Amino acid sequence: MKTMNSKRHKRLVKEGTWIVVGQIVSIIGALVLVRVLTEYLEPAEYGEMMLGLTIAGLVNQVVMGGVINGIGRFYSIASEENDIPGYLVAARWLMGYAILAVIGITIVLSAGLMWFDYSQWIPLALIVLIFSILQNIGLSMRGIQNAARQRSIVALHMGMDSWLKTGLAVGVMFWLGSSSTAVIIGYTVSATLITASQFFFLRNFLRTKKDAHQENRSKDWRGQIWSFSKPFSIWGLFVWFQQVSDKWALGLFSTTGDIGQYAVLFQLGYVPIGIFTGMMISFLGPILYQRSGAATDDKRNKSVHKLVWYISGVGFLITGVAFIFTLTMNEWLFKFLVAEEFRISSPLLPWVVLAGGIFSVGQILALKLMSDMKVNLIKNVKIITAISGGVMNFYGAWYFGISGVVMALLAFSTFYFLWMAFIVYRASNFDIKIVDKL
Repeated sequence: MKTMNSKRHKRLVKEGTWIVVGQIVSIIGALVLVRVLTEYLEPAEYGEMMLGLTIAGLVNQVVMGGVINGIGRFYSIASEENDIPGYLVAARWLMGYAILAVIGITIVLSAGLMWFDYSQWIPLALIVLIFSILQNIGLSMRGIQNAARQRSIVALHMGMDSWLKTGLAVGVMFWLGSSSTAVIIGYTVSATLITASQFFFLRNFLRTKKDAHQENRSKDWRGQIWSFSKPFSIWGLFVWFQQVSDKWALGLFSTTGDIGQYAVLFQLGYVPIGIFTGMMISFLGPILYQRSGAATDDKRNKSVHKLVWYISGVGFLITGVAFIFTLTMNEWLFKFLVAEEFRISSPLLPWVVLAGGIFSVGQILALKLMSDMKVNLIKNVKIITAISGGVMNFYGAWYFGISGVVMALLAFSTFYFLWMAFIVYRASNFDIKIVDKL
């Protein structure tokens, strides 16, 4: 027993180390990317680029994000049932449907831009959509690799992502000139290389799994994965609205320069704390899924419940430390991390960090419901908080500009966390009471 526990401990330490390394390299790369792009792009150009990327957000949240989550969740179940071949067939079909849906969006969007006489936006929109397809194919493979606990491969590609984006974006700008379109072309080339590399590693890994497993043709993996994924796509539209409403609200009531200022705040404050907390989710997710299995064993579910609340506490501790650090060091950070014309909004950085941390803890709690196969319990929380967050963004931008949008972001994150905590507590304690009675 001691030997087994020792091996398990060593494996967890090894996996955790790979995740930490990958996330640290990714965070540093993301910060360098912001620094480089703010040197080459004016705030208005930076804002234009972020508006273009809202299209990629639509693809991720509404079309492909749910399928990617479903593919990642069902790997451990398929592995337990020795049917990796059947699972992979279903995953390929679902991703194929998602890609066809994106092609349909591309046709409609291009026609709409031409109809409303915004044809100058078509090249940027097309490049963003190509980038989003490649990026999401890569994310689906990363989900399988993470579920299979191939931590070193996941860490490798996470670390490569930001650095490749930086180098290729700068290279394309030297070739085509500094513009938002040139940056997205660089992103697209980066996504192509990352996806090709992931495919190479995943194909070699899955070849051994296919040889060891036999396809069970009576198993409806496609239906099960889609049933799990569908709620993500339903609430994804509302989540996308909340995620892009801050930028579009500033564009409506202010300028694209203010969008650029806010985007830098978001990338320096919200994104790194999200990545750091995401490190725990990446580490925790496959473990929770394996412990829960098909979520039919109440004792296994109870163990997962305790672990999630512990990790949530750690997430709050990290958020508090990050908030205090940026509260005292925001001016120095902006002098070091961004070009001079973007530094005016530095006092708002701690509040963006706080919002990002609170939201990330809410995401950790949502992971508990996903491991319990209770995705439908998340639906109302996602939809209502997203709608309210979007409305608050427009109100904040209208009356207070960038600072109003930041306060709206903090209010949304707090609302999301509190509601998610209530749902998880109620659902988990109901299950625990049933187990105790038995």
